[in-house]
Formats: sequence, C-alpha cells, structure tokens
Amino acid sequence: MKEVFTGCSSFRHPSAKRLIALANPARPAHLAGAMTVDLDYPTLADLRRRARRRMPYFAWEYLDSGTGEDMALRRSREALDNVVLAPAIAKGRTVPDLSTRFLGHDYARPFGVSPVGMTGLFWPRAEFLLADNATRVGLPFGLSTVAAQSPEDLAPHIADNGWFQLYPPADVEHCDDLVQRAQDAGFHTLILTVDVPGPSRRERQRRSGLTTPPRITPRLFSHAMIRPMWSLGMLRHGIPSVRALEKYVSSHRPSAHVGLAPHSAPDPALIEKLRRQWKGPMVAKGVLLPEDALALRELGVDAAWVSNHGGRQFDGGPGSATALPAIRAAVGPDYPLIYDGAVASGLDVLRAIALGADMVMLGRAWLWGVAALGAEGAAHVTHVLSEDIISCMVQMGITRPAEVRSRLWPLQA
Repeated sequence: MKEVFTGCSSFRHPSAKRLIALANPARPAHLAGAMTVDLDYPTLADLRRRARRRMPYFAWEYLDSGTGEDMALRRSREALDNVVLAPAIAKGRTVPDLSTRFLGHDYARPFGVSPVGMTGLFWPRAEFLLADNATRVGLPFGLSTVAAQSPEDLAPHIADNGWFQLYPPADVEHCDDLVQRAQDAGFHTLILTVDVPGPSRRERQRRSGLTTPPRITPRLFSHAMIRPMWSLGMLRHGIPSVRALEKYVSSHRPSAHVGLAPHSAPDPALIEKLRRQWKGPMVAKGVLLPEDALALRELGVDAAWVSNHGGRQFDGGPGSATALPAIRAAVGPDYPLIYDGAVASGLDVLRAIALGADMVMLGRAWLWGVAALGAEGAAHVTHVLSEDIISCMVQMGITRPAEVRSRLWPLQA
C-alpha cells in the first residue's frame, strides 16, 4: 500500500501523507508530521518558494530585495558558491558535534537568528516564533530596534539567548534609555549597526507600493486579500509597528512614524560611549574592510560582524564572503568574527566558517520558514541546517565545525 501511495502524485494531500505514515510501521506515529514536512521541504529553497506564495507582494519585496540592481546581494551568493571544500576518505564514521562557545555563551549550533527590521510584517508574531525556537534549541536570537516587537515584549521568550541590535536614536537620552531597556529585558549582547550612515533607495521595495510610513492603499489592500492566512493573522494580532520606539514619539507630533525617528551615524565617540554603558559583549555589524575591523577592536568592540546588510545599503559593495578572508587575516585567529550573507544551507554555514567565521547568522531564511509553515517553520529551518551540516562534516571526516578550515580548497600544505 505504501508503494501505491508514494507512486501517485495525487496522494500529496496531507491526509494521504498520514496514510503513508501509518503504512510505515518503522516510523513512530509522533514523527509522521515531521517526516512529511521533510519530504515536501527538504531545502530552504523549498521554504522560500512556499513563503513567497503565502506573503503579500509588498511584504515579499521588502524581505527579498536589496538596493539598486541587487548586485551586492548576488555577489554574496556567488562568493559562497565559489567556496570549494575537500571531502575525505578512509576516516571511519565521524560523529559531528555542533555545539559552539561564542562570546562567553554556549550555543547548540554554529548559527543563529539575525535581527531583521519589521520582522512581524513578514508573518504574524514572527519575532515570538523565532525567539521561542532559538531558546528551545539553544541558538543566538537577534532582535532589531526596528522590529515589530520591543525588548520588553520579547523578555519572557529569550532566556539566555538574546542579542539586541541597536540603530542608535539621534536623541542621546532616547539612545541611553533604549540601551538600558534592552539590558533590563535580559539581552546580553549588543549589536551596533555601523553600516547605515543614511538611507538607501531600495527600488524594488518602492515599486511594490510599500512606503515609510506604511499607508494602506487600495493596491496594498488587494495584495493582502489574496493572501488570506497572512491577512487573518494580522487581523488577529494587529498591524505591526516599531514598538521599541513608540515611547519616543513626540506628543506634539502624534502622527509621526516611529520608524522614521532620526538615527545617529555611528562614530568612534559613540562606540566608546556604548562600550562603557553596555555590561556584556558588544558587536559591530556591517564590517567589510580589514582596517575597520582593526579599528573596532582597538575601540573595545568584542566581535566584528562581516556583512553587506543583505545587499540593502550599497549596491556597489562586495559580497560578504569576498570580504571575510582578508578581515580574518588582518585580525588574526583569535578575534571573534560573525558572518551573514546569502546563507541558504548547512553547506553555506560551513563555507563561511572555512573562510574565517566563528558564528554564522541568517536573516531571510528564518522568515521563509515561518511564512511557509508558521511555528513549525522555525524548527524546520533548524532541522534542515543541522542535518546538512552534519552530512557535510561526515563527508569531510571532521567532528567540529572549525575543522572545516583544513578542508578549504585548494588545500594548504
């Protein structure tokens, strides 16, 4: 019976999959759902395709786009594709250990959840879904200043896994207060965004009809109506706003959009001030030049985050993976480096580590997961990445992620 069902495309309906699971007594009943999800969505690219079908066009364009012609975004992907790793033979059966100690904290995997602006726009309550999964598994979870939820909202969900990304408000008192709020909410690592001295144009986002501040136009309304699951969720939980900054909206300008609050362009004085104020590890996100990484280290920053902001700020810049090796060479082997940019598989995580990263963060991929499958999507992204990393490590005969650096092709003598 199992062979009849699996050979017929008409039995891809969920109820048919349950029958297939029941026809396979070797798999416990409580794993049947996970089995069918893994069969239908074995890669993050599969989740991406489903997410695109479930999100309104304007939300998808906001998530998926870079700026200009998306050249910087593509360069990140091409740079990862060009990283080749060497397999090994006659090593016996290796047992990979993915646990990672980073900036004084223990994590179950060498990857985590990157902060993304307006996360809750892409799927209702996305911040909570991602934080809960990160806490359950043991991953770093990043919350952006301009996410749809505030640090206080996420406090019960982050356990010891919370990182807070700061877009520093221009008003000094507001900036100090926001930093203190994040610490009080239990976030232990501060991410200072250093690569947004001013806004980028993000033309695809503009063409979609999405404005800042958002306005519900007939065009956007029509996009939402053909995505009923997204729309029902938004009706149930409310249209997302930048809750972390609502406190600072002037009473004299009640219509002001909090996401447009002026932000500082970080300079050494601000970095030194934040270093004195923040009690835990401090990371600078958006580094592409070796000399910048060295300067940040001298200012007391605990780790540099190599990133081109998902290609969303400067279309003329390099891919993150292109910049990473030179930064690692400049700062030496012991200075912590984080990587993001176009990661779409466990193999990509290992590629970034091979180039010099100690921790790899993903942004868009987590949103593909929750938009595709809701709460189950975050767990499935974790599963796909973990299984792929383990499979690749077994092929290379290594037991720890950092050992992949010895497998970078061409092999060093």
